[in-house]
Amino acid sequence: MKRPATSGANDRHARVERLRASRAKDSEAKTRRALEAVEGLLRTGRRVTVAQVAREADVSTWFVYNQSQVRRAVQDGITTQREHGHRNSPAPEAQQVSPAGLRTDLALAREEIKDLKKERDHLRNRVQLSLGTELDEVNRNELIERVQQLEQRNTTLDQQLSEANDRITALEGQLRGAEDDLTAARAGLRRAMRAVPSP
Repeated sequence: MKRPATSGANDRHARVERLRASRAKDSEAKTRRALEAVEGLLRTGRRVTVAQVAREADVSTWFVYNQSQVRRAVQDGITTQREHGHRNSPAPEAQQVSPAGLRTDLALAREEIKDLKKERDHLRNRVQLSLGTELDEVNRNELIERVQQLEQRNTTLDQQLSEANDRITALEGQLRGAEDDLTAARAGLRRAMRAVPSP
């Protein structure tokens, strides 16, 4: 004997509601962890980036970009650090930076650019794969909102790439200057040693 159609529809509706509730609870937990990660990075003076927040909170970068509250917190953190600097920066301004330290910073900046490009490509692929499926399930207003979110994420990624490239340029300049200073210091030391009379 067949079950009434209304019973099947009710069961399906109940499953959907349970799934929605579970997803909402999971999203709340991820949001809380991500916001705490932003606060922790600001408190300790470490650099706030989407990738770093995702790592600290154990969430995907997609979640950070797609959750508006988290995205705003990350953008606010980046703006705060840009305007006020890292509060707990370990190196004082007057401290001389060695060529080895500059090379390390340069390598880290290049690695960050590589990560940002990977994130951008990953997001682009996810959008291409999921957008077609979502088209059947969302209305026009939701599509417009999603396009706006994607444009914002793209703008943020472009800005971070530009900032990382600027840092690389600055670090390369500092590295060249430090190497020139080191070469000059060595030459001066050799001249001073030659000028000392033999006993």
